[in-house]
Amino acid sequence: MHHRRKFIKQSLAGSALLLTGSVDATGLRLAPQEKPLILSTWNHGIPANETAIQTLRAGGSILDAVEQGVKTTELDMDNLTVGLQGLPDREGITTLDASIMKGNGECGSVAFLRQIKHPISVARKVMEETPHVMLAGEGARQFAIAQGFPLEKEELSPKAKAAYEEWKQKSQYKPIINIENHDTIGMIGIDAEGKMAGSCTTSGLAYKMHGRVGDSPIIGAGLFVDDEVGAATATGLGETIIRICGSFLIVELMRQGRSPQEACEEAVRRLVAKSKNAKDIQAGFLAINKDGEMGAFAVQPGFNFAKGSLQSNKLIDSPSHF
Repeated sequence: MHHRRKFIKQSLAGSALLLTGSVDATGLRLAPQEKPLILSTWNHGIPANETAIQTLRAGGSILDAVEQGVKTTELDMDNLTVGLQGLPDREGITTLDASIMKGNGECGSVAFLRQIKHPISVARKVMEETPHVMLAGEGARQFAIAQGFPLEKEELSPKAKAAYEEWKQKSQYKPIINIENHDTIGMIGIDAEGKMAGSCTTSGLAYKMHGRVGDSPIIGAGLFVDDEVGAATATGLGETIIRICGSFLIVELMRQGRSPQEACEEAVRRLVAKSKNAKDIQAGFLAINKDGEMGAFAVQPGFNFAKGSLQSNKLIDSPSHF
């Protein structure tokens, strides 16, 4: 009799959980009242989320929130993977990539951009002020200047310069992203009404070939958002993410009925299957569906993300393939 009562109690608790919310990647319940919800890659997502939530509290849109959130990271002088203070390419030049997208399909991006402090805001201008989706290189820079963005002096930050000088001693070119070389901030969010948006910004792979562009500015690779289904963003070695159209793949898997967690796990499985050296690289994905359920998965241990809401903002370790 004791066991029967215990079973009934557990069954009722499980039923209540199903009725009131879903379970996220860490086993925490995501109740409906947790919308708005913001997810950001890596530990620099904590201050980025704070800015995003503050923007929403002040009456900004979810698009405003994901733009303002990652601008915080673009200005972080301690961050060597985002913004003009990021690590340079093999020629000692810092180049930036960024993309932004709304749930109605509107999007904009910039690639191989130099001397502009906020590439995410230039990407938004591309979306709102031009008939195009992507501008690159000198064209992107001239567009930014025409839109009133100040041109910054082209010089490495002290931390980036010291790291570059050390790298030049061997000039070893290994296009590998690991847990120490985080790369990128991707942010996706849903507001209280279910509207979604996302942003992604990076200084790219350290010591890359001059002209290299990763997944971050490519819609469908580093970022994809659809109000009817959900949103996804990526971080890590961009070449591997581009090859599987990672963020678009996750959203399409959710469209077919997969949960955000299942979709992220399937994307990582495909990435690993198509990578010759999967055990030597890192890549991770975040996803939210239209109900506010979330998912996260990475190739290697060590990927973490920030989950922000009106109630809390905390860092969560993602599960991984290996």
